[in-house]
Amino acid sequence: MAQHFLLSAESRALSLKDIYKGGEEKAYTEFRKLRWPSTDGEPVCPKCGCLDHYDIPTRRKFKCVGCHAQFSVTSGTMFASRKLSFTDLLAAICLFVNGSKGMSAVQFSRDLDVQYKTAFVLAHKLREALSAETATETLDGEVEIDGAYFGGHVRPENRKEDRIDRREKANQSDRRRVVVALRERGGRTLSFVRKSEAEGVQIARARMVAGAKLFADEASHWDVLEMQFETGRINHSVSYSEGHGKHTNMVESYFSRLRRMVGGQHHFVSHRYLYQYANHAAWLEDHRRRSNGGNAMALLGGALAHPVSRVWAGYWQRSV
Repeated sequence: MAQHFLLSAESRALSLKDIYKGGEEKAYTEFRKLRWPSTDGEPVCPKCGCLDHYDIPTRRKFKCVGCHAQFSVTSGTMFASRKLSFTDLLAAICLFVNGSKGMSAVQFSRDLDVQYKTAFVLAHKLREALSAETATETLDGEVEIDGAYFGGHVRPENRKEDRIDRREKANQSDRRRVVVALRERGGRTLSFVRKSEAEGVQIARARMVAGAKLFADEASHWDVLEMQFETGRINHSVSYSEGHGKHTNMVESYFSRLRRMVGGQHHFVSHRYLYQYANHAAWLEDHRRRSNGGNAMALLGGALAHPVSRVWAGYWQRSV
């Protein structure tokens, strides 16, 4: 029997031991190569694009010959104004991608020996960076769509006479949200947080190309998509799969990972940040067959190519 990829040596291409053994200089070199891949790590001014520069080695900064601006390898990126060392940042990314079901901010802070606030914001910055991979993605071929509800749990009262019927809409929480996911077979997974699953109809129309084949369950709001796409409908009260590829098992697999991430790792996720965790689970699902080293370098490269976060910059200095 063939060994599963995740159990093989090929899946373990990066370790914390190697990161800290390599030291700060090696980590800094990796940052430079991924920030400026076209010049093999040679600095390029982020303001004017000039290649000529002066080195300021005592501060790991550069001064542009053209516009005289000073910049570093993290200037204008997700890691701008960083305080952690390059070794710690690389280790943080390694830990982040190694968690196949995510990682809680408490564990993240303990492993890195940083404050909870630092770990929480850093993790969300990384989630913002990885979500940029599919910001403009459109899906083709065979696509599965479904929705799953999260949050909004109404705790029952202790005494029976004080309890309410939590099935009624009037007694449900306004914090309940649905994650609508579209998953292309052999392609990417797109996730969206909405208040109702029916809002997924407009999402499918916007993110699927003409000629794609859609697979969905028997929920009535998907009926209108049959006029635009070839569809395959599955009645889950009868069976989960009808054979010949007629199923939504792949998108259900994504929801399984997301539920384990929310319930098993984070225990509670605010509806304001649910989209971040949904994107994280989708990214892990799409790249589960890539080594942890490949995932780490891809995420680091994406973070260095991503502009300064406007959502998480100064997060603890203001009310969100």
